This record gives sequence, structure tokens and C-alpha cells, in this order.
Amino acid sequence: MNKVIIATKNEGKAKEFSSLFAEYGIEVQTLLDYPSLPDVEETGHTFEENAVLKAEAIANETGQLVIADDSGLSIDALDGRPGVYSARYAGVKKDDEANIQKVLAELKGVPEEKRTARFHCVLAIARPGEKTVTVSGSCEGKITSEKQGANGFGYDPIFWMEGFKKTMAELQPEEKNSVSHRGGAMKKLGALLPEIMGGETR
Repeated sequence: MNKVIIATKNEGKAKEFSSLFAEYGIEVQTLLDYPSLPDVEETGHTFEENAVLKAEAIANETGQLVIADDSGLSIDALDGRPGVYSARYAGVKKDDEANIQKVLAELKGVPEEKRTARFHCVLAIARPGEKTVTVSGSCEGKITSEKQGANGFGYDPIFWMEGFKKTMAELQPEEKNSVSHRGGAMKKLGALLPEIMGGETR
């Protein structure tokens, strides 16, 4: 079975990638499998810049094919925030609950029709000595006034999916993968996998 390293320590993301890659016969490893690797500082100003930074750094460290994602939430009423700072919006420590509460506090009093938002995801695929490739996906929704649902991670409990009449955290994993920003980027990646993996995907 082919292997790919996903440049994340986020267990929620790891599960999603494992599920998405399983249909291609590709085993997923993450940075949790490589505890000695240094953290890559996300100094980019866009999702794409950060994804490329992470993918290329880990590929050069390991000599392996690496896929890194940078993803986040952009809220129109907050001028696009939290954006590239989504994972650490409430501070340096990545704290999903604190991030959610900060967003809800900043949107207090904002009417429903003005709480439009979208998730973005950029995947960067890097291998030493080869040109890095990127694909992206997005997902439209609105921010609720309180948390709903226990699935997923990050801002999922406050991201309302109009088509489902549920938050992303109320969706089943297969439902989320079919419509999410990461799922959309993965579909584009899937079309490239035979070439990326040397034609050895099943």
C-alpha cells in the first residue's frame, strides 16, 4: 500500500484524511508518527503560502511525499477574520472552545443574514526535487449564535449548513466529506493522485 505523510498533528484532520484516502488505497501517516520533526512556523499571509511552507519543510526533512493543508474560517461581518489565524484566534495555544467563544462574542448582536461565512482549504503536495502542487476547496455557510452538534472539530459546531439544516458538527463523517472545504479540495486532489503516486493507486 502507498503511504503519504499528512503534515498535521490534529487528530480530527488525521481521521478525515484517512477516510478520504482509503478509497485510493493510500495509507496515511501524520506528524504524530514523527515526533522528532520540528514544528513548522506558519509565517504565510494566505492559506496557500502556509500549506506550501509546511508541505515543503516536512518533505525535505523526511524525503517523502507530503501533503499539508492550511484551512480556516472567513466571516464576512469580521472582515474575513479569523482567516489564516483560525487555529490560534484566541491565542497562541490551539483551543477550539476558546476560538469559538471569541467568534461568538465578536458576532454578538449581528443579525442572521449578516453572519455569512465560508471555510477555505488549500492542500499542498510536495516531494523533494519536484514542483509543489496545490488544490483548494471552499464551503459556504453561516455562523450560529450557539454551538450545535458534537461531531467534527474546530468551528464545526457553529457553522450552519443551509442545505442540511444542520451545523457541520451535526453531520455524519460521510456527509461532511461530501460537502466540506477539505472534501472539495480532496476531490481535486483525487484526480491528480494517479500521476502523483506514479500510477500505483488502486
